[in-house]
Amino acid sequence: MKVAIIGAGNVGKALAASITRAGHDVTMSASTPESAREAAASVGASPADSNVAAVEGADVVILAVPYATVLESIADEIRGATAGRTIIDVTNPLRPDYSGLAVEGTSAAEQFQAELPDANLIKAFNTVFASNQASPTRDVDAFIAGDDGDAKRQVMELADSMGFAPVDTGALQTARYLEGMAFLNIGLNAANGWAWTSAWKLDR
Repeated sequence: MKVAIIGAGNVGKALAASITRAGHDVTMSASTPESAREAAASVGASPADSNVAAVEGADVVILAVPYATVLESIADEIRGATAGRTIIDVTNPLRPDYSGLAVEGTSAAEQFQAELPDANLIKAFNTVFASNQASPTRDVDAFIAGDDGDAKRQVMELADSMGFAPVDTGALQTARYLEGMAFLNIGLNAANGWAWTSAWKLDR
């Protein structure tokens, strides 16, 4: 599978490492070509000179940048190259002061679907911290939400190949609850001084 990752921070590099290790072809883009080259070299991926260049030819595109950045610039930049593509939103729409989510009655994923109407938006990996994204295990569930069945199966297969236990949570609107789960996990780690390795697992 050809996977493009937009973003070269902790999340982008963590996902690139585990997806590359799973045998997929990963291309990374960043705010500058230099940042993309440095990040890609560190995880065995290929760099792209721009976000559009990364998206073109990819089977799956992962948005691993801050929520606001997608709305402010990246959605406009890549819109013309996303028709029919599977786009994975791993963002969490936190308020600047971390007092809650910056969305009401919707989710970041649903907003991104409206911004990229010809793409197939999937919410995934947002409930997993970077430490676990880099080293997936079956003890960590990858919750996946989306409206397009084929795109969702594609992401389920990707998550499984990485080493996660994938869980289909239903339609894209269930991303609202996944973002809430992520906010709760972030708050627990911040309040209790935990090591940012906690994760959700359904006992099934």
